[in-house]
Amino acid sequence: MSASTTASIGAGRAAVATDALLLKGSYEGDDGFLRELLKSLPDALSDTPVRVKAVLSKTRQDFYVYLHFDAQARFAQVAAKKLESAWQVKWPQLKNLQVSRLEKVFAAQGLSADSEPVFHYVVEMDPEAGWMPALSDWYDTEHMPGLATVPGCVRATRYLNHDHGPLSLACYDLVTEETLGSAVWLAVRGTEWSSRMRPRFTNTIRSMFRYA
Repeated sequence: MSASTTASIGAGRAAVATDALLLKGSYEGDDGFLRELLKSLPDALSDTPVRVKAVLSKTRQDFYVYLHFDAQARFAQVAAKKLESAWQVKWPQLKNLQVSRLEKVFAAQGLSADSEPVFHYVVEMDPEAGWMPALSDWYDTEHMPGLATVPGCVRATRYLNHDHGPLSLACYDLVTEETLGSAVWLAVRGTEWSSRMRPRFTNTIRSMFRYA
């Protein structure tokens, strides 16, 4: 699908603020296929410049690929669904492909912002009914700013997933996997406010990826 088609569909009534598209799925084949896929994605949105960031699970078969827009855009669900269908046909090696619109709601450079990230830790969750404002306040005021100050954290970002969910996607670019077990990281996670908020997570998915 061309970007001009996407833009015309994205202008519809169901369009939402979108900073990136997230491709989730798995694939059959070797790393050569993945390299070819990543090389082809910008051409698939040729009129909309995107920055591609790909991370892989430890099995190297499950992936998250972020297509970051240079500027926030209005993007409709039908546009994301059309891309999902078109890419599934174009690359039949992809399995369980999902394309979701992400809206950035928090971003902070980490203490190790000058380092190259190696790992990508993701926490996805749906808030318990009625708890989204309180969870957002905690995330944006204490939790993510605190984790960004941990040695080994390159950046901390949180998105709203407007399609396949869970709704909240918090991600952390890390220098080492061991950052999660450090005393400083655990201290941020162990606050009284955190203890009140974490039980309000539902459908929680925690994943550790490595950059492709």
